[in-house]
Amino acid sequence: MPAEFVHLRVQTDYSLSESAIRIKELPKLCEAHGMPAVGIADSGNLFGAMEACATLSKAGIQPIVGCKLAVAREEAEGLAGRIGRKPEPDAIVLIAKDEAGWRNLMALSSAGYLETPAGETPHVTWKHLEGHTEGLICLTGGPAGVVGRLLSEGQNDAARQMLERLARLYPGRLYVELQRHGLPAEALIEERLIDLAYALELPLVATNDCLFPTEDMYEAHDALLCVAQGSSVSNNDRRRVTPNHRFRSAAEMKAAFADLPEAIANTVVIAQRGAIMAP
Repeated sequence: MPAEFVHLRVQTDYSLSESAIRIKELPKLCEAHGMPAVGIADSGNLFGAMEACATLSKAGIQPIVGCKLAVAREEAEGLAGRIGRKPEPDAIVLIAKDEAGWRNLMALSSAGYLETPAGETPHVTWKHLEGHTEGLICLTGGPAGVVGRLLSEGQNDAARQMLERLARLYPGRLYVELQRHGLPAEALIEERLIDLAYALELPLVATNDCLFPTEDMYEAHDALLCVAQGSSVSNNDRRRVTPNHRFRSAAEMKAAFADLPEAIANTVVIAQRGAIMAP
């Protein structure tokens, strides 16, 4: 049976204090849901890439090597002067489609750790991105991405300009990312995000932030987030995710995006484009 949906944004336990999915669990999860490929996109790092490639390929699953990168806001310096600190960076997901992409992904990930000032979230700049685009497929990052953030702030024109900028950086390799975990931030921007994608003739892709393997792990993962934040389960004023941040089945994802089948189909297209093994 041909693949119908492929997860492109699985975070493993190499996304420290953020995910509870172990790489050795991935083959069984993929087999259980009929997925012949899966994408790893840990936060800022490629620490698990080699292990994932070895583990998945041994099980007959195609690894897709990616990374969720934090990108500094260009207006950050001015804002820092007014509010006393820089705002948190935006996010994009980059996927290596060939060896050049793998080398650029390594360079960007390394720059985030080596060149970020102490005390700040490891991030890259737009200048970094502009010098390392070859061989990379770009996903716009969902609500936490630069386009999504601008839309959520009501900056529709700026969001369009930013999407056009990304399209120039990644010609034919940019996908507008839609997520439906059930968060208000997703619903707030979705219609305008789809309109922008259609207006600029850019493809849509449906993604799911996979942070734990099954729904029964939701409470344990919530406790993990509490530890990471130095908070408690009873504290409502902290980061939370939803039960939909699990490794959802292809059937669940197809049902969630029944109105946008092209967004589901494009996950398989990206899987076919991103056939690279981390050496």
